[in-house]
Amino acid sequence: MILNPYRKLTYVLFVALAIFILLTFKQYGISNDEEVQHLYGQLLLKFYQSGFTDLSAFTYKNLYLYGGLFDLVAATLEKILPLWVWDIRHLLSAIFGFAGIVAVYKCTRELADERAAFLAVLLLSITGAWTGAMFTHTKDVSFGACMMWALYYTLLISKHLPRIPLLLSLKLGVAVGLALGLRIGGAFAVIYLLLLVLIAGLLRTNKLQEKLSFYWQSVLGLLPAGVVAFILMALCWPWAVMGLDHILIAAKSFSHFTFDMETILNGRYLKIGDVPNTYLMQYLGVRLPEVFLLGLFSVTAIFLFKIKRIDFSKQLPQLTVAIALLTPLLFVLFDRPALYNGVRHFTFILPVLAIVAGIGLSQVFQLLASYKKLRLGFTAFCLLFISTTAYTLYSLHPYEYIYYNQFAGNSFKKAIHDWEGDYWSSSLIEATTALEKYIDLEQQKTPNNPHVYSVAVCAEAFQGRAYLDKRFTVTEDWVVADFFISSTIMHCDKVLQGKVIASITRLDAPLAIVKDRRNLTGEDRRPHAPPRD
Repeated sequence: MILNPYRKLTYVLFVALAIFILLTFKQYGISNDEEVQHLYGQLLLKFYQSGFTDLSAFTYKNLYLYGGLFDLVAATLEKILPLWVWDIRHLLSAIFGFAGIVAVYKCTRELADERAAFLAVLLLSITGAWTGAMFTHTKDVSFGACMMWALYYTLLISKHLPRIPLLLSLKLGVAVGLALGLRIGGAFAVIYLLLLVLIAGLLRTNKLQEKLSFYWQSVLGLLPAGVVAFILMALCWPWAVMGLDHILIAAKSFSHFTFDMETILNGRYLKIGDVPNTYLMQYLGVRLPEVFLLGLFSVTAIFLFKIKRIDFSKQLPQLTVAIALLTPLLFVLFDRPALYNGVRHFTFILPVLAIVAGIGLSQVFQLLASYKKLRLGFTAFCLLFISTTAYTLYSLHPYEYIYYNQFAGNSFKKAIHDWEGDYWSSSLIEATTALEKYIDLEQQKTPNNPHVYSVAVCAEAFQGRAYLDKRFTVTEDWVVADFFISSTIMHCDKVLQGKVIASITRLDAPLAIVKDRRNLTGEDRRPHAPPRD
């Protein structure tokens, strides 16, 4: 069998991504949520190992409001694999990310052709908010991947309504159950499905009796999916089924959670509960690569041009994707949940956007088929954008997740000043190495120095403790700290004074600093509020 050339390119891209994951998964810094998340997974594992008697997982912070699928698997693998636990988590998260990209390919191929599918995969692969995040955003990317597979099976079901094959219903149940086993946001997958069935019934039937029959058959066909989804959710998130109101409590928390924290939006510091309803849209505008935005613009323009000629009753798969894209965006616009960290909490819409953008670019290529010079120019234009993005991601490694396009500022340094930069403080992996090298040079002059140095960390303490060797101890008493390591997010690096002995930079932008404070005295040793400029 002769493979389509675009399918070959897709397979080559898959192999390249797999190699990239295997070669680099140990290079990514620990994110500041990982310690508590992993402990939650360990407590869930104890719950099962104790025969359901150890309930400590359900009183640990607020983690019980989330499903534990990823953390439970990671805690299990920790006992099996001969790898550092944080490397296990990053590899596992990247596998989820890769699976999400595969689902994008399969979805796009169902909707369009191999060219569009390749372009969709390529666009998501050069999106730092996905491929850069897929090593450390363990909850967000794994959830996004499960949601993508749920969308794929929902799309397939749209072609069979109202008579849904049993196997397809069961597969959908697995995907939705795993999504719910990560966070209550998996309910979006259920909403997509219900809206699809509702719209399909309205479009494909005329009489009331026909509509009722259509809906009844659809419900019967989806019952196996519901049963499987509930079982998997209960296994991964047992707290959800321990009380009749627990799911509602989690849903309310997801929609209206807030605490004393700030975010940055185009140079403005805002409380997370005060962000405008355009917050997510603005961040998508600066976080997606330019060629990605071009694809979205293209598909929008083509859709508006053709809208009067579209028979929506024959476009249920396309409507499925539209529902999956518009529902969360409208939720943000009208419900106004507290948001921070840019697009992180809505990472699951990035694969859907990639599908749409890939189809948009493919359709432009098709429209320009009779205009060879224009098509060649458009191709060159896209390749230039792709090359620029790829170079930027290469320059940022291993912090690709903080990628911003040219709309974020006239330089990358300006972009991470006006928008959220290294919010996970992942760059501390290099900062700690720099501090160790600094002391190595000192100890070459005094080789028998047994001194243990105290280090203040403007992040989670374990992000320093995990990497620093026995010559260092992380202290909560910043006044007495010998050294200070910090990411530059929210100007946290300016909280403590000291001599800068190392700066972790990418594209001339400082991501983290290391300061020597041993010569400071008196008031100079005290912390100060960071500037807000």
